[in-house]
Amino acid sequence: MAAMNEKVSIYVPEDIVFSILSKLPLKSVKRFTCVNKLYTLLFENPYFVNMFYKNMVSKYNSLYDEPCFLLNHESSNLESKLYLISGKRIENKVPLNWPHPFNQNPGYNYYQPFIASSSVNGTLCIYDENDYHPTIVLWNPATDELHIVPKDHDYYVISDFSDDRDITYTVHGFGYDNVSDDYKIIRYVDYHGKLDTLWQGPYWEIYSLESNFWETLYVDMRHRFWSSVGAGVHLDGVCHWWSKEDCETYVVSFNLSTEVPVTTLLPSELHDLDQQHVNRDLAVLNGHVIMISRYVKTTSFHISISMLGEPGVNESWIKLFDVGPLSDIKGFIGAGRKADIFLKKADDELAYFDLNTGVIQNIGVKVNSSCSQVVFYKKKIPPIGGIQN
Repeated sequence: MAAMNEKVSIYVPEDIVFSILSKLPLKSVKRFTCVNKLYTLLFENPYFVNMFYKNMVSKYNSLYDEPCFLLNHESSNLESKLYLISGKRIENKVPLNWPHPFNQNPGYNYYQPFIASSSVNGTLCIYDENDYHPTIVLWNPATDELHIVPKDHDYYVISDFSDDRDITYTVHGFGYDNVSDDYKIIRYVDYHGKLDTLWQGPYWEIYSLESNFWETLYVDMRHRFWSSVGAGVHLDGVCHWWSKEDCETYVVSFNLSTEVPVTTLLPSELHDLDQQHVNRDLAVLNGHVIMISRYVKTTSFHISISMLGEPGVNESWIKLFDVGPLSDIKGFIGAGRKADIFLKKADDELAYFDLNTGVIQNIGVKVNSSCSQVVFYKKKIPPIGGIQN
């Protein structure tokens, strides 16, 4: 009989280990990388990365069973159009009217409206491109409930500054704080006039729907890199946007409950891509923040997708895959929450790219502006005033 203290070695085949780990969230998988060398090099193994990616994009999630999106684009006659597009093949297109402040009358010049992020509990944050005093509203398309956000800034900060006409207000994020049951908006305030030596900014402000007031945020964080589409996303009470400084790329993650930001550096191997000019966009893919890098290589269009495992941890980035060459593709328009990316083709046709199948199909809409966008929309009925009340 073997001694009672005899060590028993349990061997688990590598393919079984890969199968188990590939089904875990990225943050959980990263915790295993300190176990042994095999686990440390998991995301350098193409077989495992491919398995992890396929499991992630094919995950069943009842929230996203019926894809539903809002398309915002400028038509050939310079009118901003809004469509609800839906269906498993994105075959349904229903025109919608913009809420009251953005209704356009022929003969008048209007700033183009933008949607800050995907819907949050059925509510959208919409603002126009007038940086000097943008109109901002919260709108639920299902109920047509509308709340106009006050334009007033925090007068305690700039009440003594005489040249407020050249102060710019740039919306950076919108989301829901489930701790205080409150919707919040973040904006960056700066000045671009002749009295810059007297200006005490730039600074940040946060709007609370509960208080219906803008307050100064005393935080040190990078503002977003200029972009109207793909600049930022909201996920689980955190607003994320990307920034660029000194030839390095960062993602800023601002927690709406704690009002504390963290910054994550994009590693050089994901940043450079051996290209002189790279366009970047943030999106949400099955509960993870991803960075979509777009570049032209020998005249063809390529996409590189990387995933952020944990905000604030630079080493948590992983490169999922590259897509390309893609012919006749001009730019990024938006992304869904599962495995779908919307692209603008060379002929300005809006196309839907399914990451599961690799199939690109036309939607049947021409997007004539570089500022066109598609955002994920989930219909919900609760009042804008709160979820828990």
